[in-house]
Amino acid sequence: MTDPAVAPVAHPSGVIPQGLVDKVVARRGGRLHMYASLGGPRTALVIVDMDEHSVRRSETRDRLCSRVNAVAAAVRAAGGTVAFVTTHIPTADALTASLGTDLAAEYFGENHPGGDGVRPATGLDVQPGDLRAVKARASAFFPGNCDLPDQLRARGIEHVLIAGLVTSVCCESSARDACELGYQVTMVSDALGGQSFGVHEASLAVFFRNFGDVRPGQEVIQLLGASR
Repeated sequence: MTDPAVAPVAHPSGVIPQGLVDKVVARRGGRLHMYASLGGPRTALVIVDMDEHSVRRSETRDRLCSRVNAVAAAVRAAGGTVAFVTTHIPTADALTASLGTDLAAEYFGENHPGGDGVRPATGLDVQPGDLRAVKARASAFFPGNCDLPDQLRARGIEHVLIAGLVTSVCCESSARDACELGYQVTMVSDALGGQSFGVHEASLAVFFRNFGDVRPGQEVIQLLGASR
């Protein structure tokens, strides 16, 4: 129970229910966030599936690219790492049960060399020093799926920021597995694209409650600026 004399602390993302925020803050002894700071050179922004095919399907393309670019610029300025992760789908059959025949075939066709699913979306600011990685399934951090953890380990990364598409699928899968590997993880709430029906919000609420931090991009940028 929260102290009724203390005013409730609203979550800055605006998407976490107040009752859940109160519960988490109370059990953390008054702390809203798990991690109070970001060490710039030890921080990586992992941008998941912001490829031309996926972003073209998003209704918030311009807004999402703009916010990802802003956080990426702050990470680079703080001496951190920016990584773009795309997907290679081995067979259409791997997706048919969940997506249906037609959509599975579309994703399979786009996520091969020459397809729109293997290159960062137009509008993203990709720099020569950024990392590139390809995952075989939903998570960029599940062992055997992707070489991203090896690349981050070589740079001494400890804190991972997650942005991209889709919040409750590949982004949440990557964020949870990064936690399991021992990374400190923050999901950047407004640099993520989600689905309708409240799934985006529910995904962020569950992550905030159990796994790591959820912060809006401007707050992340401020923390990175303080680390310089």
